[in-house]
Amino acid sequence: MPTDPAKLLALFQASVREGIPDALPAPKPFDTTVSHAPKRKDILSVEEKKLALKNALRYFPQKHHATLAPEFAQELKDFGRIYMYRFRPAEPMHARPIGHYPAKSKQAAAIMLMIQNNLDPAVAQHPHELITYGGNGAVFQNWAQYRLTMRYLSEMSDEQTLVMYSGHPLGLFPSHKDAPRVVVTNGMVIPNYSSPDDWERMNALGVSQYGQMTAGSYMYIGPQGIVHGTTITVLNATRMRASLSSGEGRGEGKEGPGVRPIALFVTAGLGGMSGAQPKAGNIAGVVTICAEVNPAAAHKRHVQGWVDEVIADVDACIDAALEWQQKGEAHSIAYVGNVVDLWERLAARKVHVDLGSDQTSLHNPWAGGYYPAGLSYEESNALMVQDPAAFKQRVEESLKRQVNAINTLAAQGMYFFDYGNAFLLESKRAGADIAGKNGEEFRYPSYVEDIMGPMCFDHGFGPFRWVCTSGDSKDLATSDRIAGDVLEAMLKEAPEEIHQQIADNLHWIRSAQQNKLVVGSQARILYADAEGRIRIAEAFNNAIKAGTISAPIVLGRDHHDVSGTDSPYRETSNIRDGSRFTADMAVQNFVGDAFRGATWISLHNGGGVGWGEVINGGFGMVLDGSAESDRRLKAMLHWDVNNGIARRAWARNPNAQWSIHEAMKREPKLQVTLANEADGKLIDGALGEA
Repeated sequence: MPTDPAKLLALFQASVREGIPDALPAPKPFDTTVSHAPKRKDILSVEEKKLALKNALRYFPQKHHATLAPEFAQELKDFGRIYMYRFRPAEPMHARPIGHYPAKSKQAAAIMLMIQNNLDPAVAQHPHELITYGGNGAVFQNWAQYRLTMRYLSEMSDEQTLVMYSGHPLGLFPSHKDAPRVVVTNGMVIPNYSSPDDWERMNALGVSQYGQMTAGSYMYIGPQGIVHGTTITVLNATRMRASLSSGEGRGEGKEGPGVRPIALFVTAGLGGMSGAQPKAGNIAGVVTICAEVNPAAAHKRHVQGWVDEVIADVDACIDAALEWQQKGEAHSIAYVGNVVDLWERLAARKVHVDLGSDQTSLHNPWAGGYYPAGLSYEESNALMVQDPAAFKQRVEESLKRQVNAINTLAAQGMYFFDYGNAFLLESKRAGADIAGKNGEEFRYPSYVEDIMGPMCFDHGFGPFRWVCTSGDSKDLATSDRIAGDVLEAMLKEAPEEIHQQIADNLHWIRSAQQNKLVVGSQARILYADAEGRIRIAEAFNNAIKAGTISAPIVLGRDHHDVSGTDSPYRETSNIRDGSRFTADMAVQNFVGDAFRGATWISLHNGGGVGWGEVINGGFGMVLDGSAESDRRLKAMLHWDVNNGIARRAWARNPNAQWSIHEAMKREPKLQVTLANEADGKLIDGALGEA
């Protein structure tokens, strides 16, 4: 491999243009230095395994089939999937400056940058299996799909659209300049075939994939993406439970009685997006203990600076947290061990926990999303393949134990909330003591029900993000300053209803550089409403036009937002008109973004709460400083937010009703159907109730 930068760039560009090579590359040894996806269960029949091999071989000319067929069969046997490791590119995988990508379309070059960022080993959870986060959130199903997609993008003009079927590039189709350059769907299966086993089977066959949210839509920006949302959540959780600071309702633990200056936050998960939790805890000013059963994941976050220290002994971990709490200093600790052991030890010692949550990947509990107590990480990975029924039983028993310990601590004053990872749902299914009172489904709220829904989503605030395609940190710093200036101006005129949201995000963006949030691409995130997103994007576009920012910027968001996702146990869990199990909003969002100017759009089955449990839509938009970009950003961003506010207002959510009235005042062309309130006593009387 040459070391000259020009030669390396030429090799990279040639590899992208080549796509699937005509001559077979040499087989690659299994790399033990990176984290790998767990082996998937053996779910295919003999005939289905034959079909899986046929499906994989169709990417290659027949002259290679005799070599590849036994190799792919061995991968299917060893891993439960055909990843085509041989075809993993030799060149390093990371986001390069946009000018380094061989492309006829600047928009296509930006998409290539975003794809490579999602697969960067510093960003991706299981990079060699093309999985970005969440244990299963895949960009592609195999390396042939990656190579073919990159080749198509290098050839694409601004009058073509690339169509993506669950990681498979169906092909380039004629379109027009105003059409999206890429349209992505992931896991869009017939509803009756949307169980976890259906996913296992179809993924093993190579015909469908779990794109998570921002993995399969090329918009992941590393753990920073969730750091901000977690920071906002923890900040508002402490505000909602302001009585914690007075010491009321506390049990006495080893630390003795008295008022502690800052909160103790206990949670779990460091492997994917959950890795943001310790950093968010530090920014929010709490002491965090985050359990992680995979030592490699815990140490990776420590090396990256996302967690302050790693401790493997549960009592030493608790003692250290209490010491930092007494000092009154924010600090984060990764406990390397099982989360059940941590919760049970906290309960046994009667340690008061102020805030509790969980971010293990319980949307996929039987295939590496949650690890049962009493087994090591390696033992669990083996059991889930060798005896799936026994593994499932161990997981269910562990969930019951975890809930029992949480209930004990909640009785002592802890505020526990589900972080949208299906913890409450899977605990209920496991038979844990999690049922609520007075007809409520669960004993504890989702963080969306209590915090993000009414405080943010109903007002249109959600995870607006951008990537500087130059790869230059100076451009990112400039964009931070511009976004901060916009929010500062908005804060001066903000009504009381949204003043706190803008103030929190202004503080976030002004502190972003010192918090060292970048992993992978030069990216940033903040929560903004429609007006804020449009004003920030417009300012970026003007800065690109003026040369203040040196290259295009990619706009996007997490699907975990106002309009993008219909998820009854997370994003839409605070919608109570009976429509939270419908998915019109997400599909309409996807379609509406397409014809209002998005550069690429995506629609997925599955996400943070699981396959079959959610439909979510996302987008990417390239700003290049042109008048065309200015037109597109204003049209698309306005719709992308207000679609969701209108739906939430129709569900009679008070904050959304206020927000949609304000939106109609600002834009006379916006006319939304408004809900009329019915008198409860009148309803009771009509049904014959006293």
